Amino acid sequence: MARIGMTVSDTVLISVVIPTYNYAHLLPRALDSVLSQMADDIELIVVDDGSNDNTADVLAGYVEQHPELNVIWQANAGAAAARNRGIRNASGRYALMLDADDELLPDALAALREVVAAQPQVGMVLGAQISVFPDGRERLRQPAPVPSASPLELARLYLLQKRISISHCCSLFRRDLLLKRPYPEVLRNGEDIPVFTYLLVSAPVVVTEVPLARIYKHADSLRHRRDNEEEYAIGMVREVFAGLPAECQSLRRRYTAQRYLSLFRAAQNAGDHAQARRFYRHALCVSPLQVLRWGYLRKGLRLLVGG
Repeated sequence: MARIGMTVSDTVLISVVIPTYNYAHLLPRALDSVLSQMADDIELIVVDDGSNDNTADVLAGYVEQHPELNVIWQANAGAAAARNRGIRNASGRYALMLDADDELLPDALAALREVVAAQPQVGMVLGAQISVFPDGRERLRQPAPVPSASPLELARLYLLQKRISISHCCSLFRRDLLLKRPYPEVLRNGEDIPVFTYLLVSAPVVVTEVPLARIYKHADSLRHRRDNEEEYAIGMVREVFAGLPAECQSLRRRYTAQRYLSLFRAAQNAGDHAQARRFYRHALCVSPLQVLRWGYLRKGLRLLVGG
């Protein structure tokens, strides 16, 4: 591991961690959005995940101008490994994970500082975001309210009903919880879901309507890829429930069925009807209730009867 520009302080409240891989052309936007808000209780850590563009040159230039910037280099290991490395090397009570192609909004860190000062035991702060689409359109998205409920109910609302939304860049996490439940490095995408679920059920959550970040949407997002999709779905279920308390384990079959329903929808959209039928049958065997709740019954029956 190579590291430059290191400072350590016992008074750090928020560590902003930026994992980056071949984003030299966009990284300055993210860096500037944080550096403009720097204070004695803020630290900025960038983890270069083995970039082979000119990321190293960009970061070297920033360190020359901003010696407080911490830069860590590692061989390419994926976003999960980069986030974990940054969290382990951070010193703040809280961590904000900023993607290299996104940016914080002005005064975002000041707003978060006020929230945690008022509620110091909070485990997660969910803020608003501005979504920026490829055509330049912007949309303000407010976070959904998070009820005071049992871990089982919170997991159900997040995993099965999707009534709670959590995103990087506009969320703040207590770092000790991230150390207890690191991002699963066996997942090369979607690695945030197991972590978000664990955070949700482990400590109080506060919602703020203050917009914290501008998040840029990309048409080539990994979530649209279908390679190794079934293996990924099974691994996702395993990682999600590995970190959850015993009372939440009753949701495992329904969540497994939901992952297969997602595979069913992707296969159907791709015109792969044979795979779609197989995924639908599997979901139906695992949890008929979840299949009915998801409203896929009509599509599934039509596919089964037709083939």
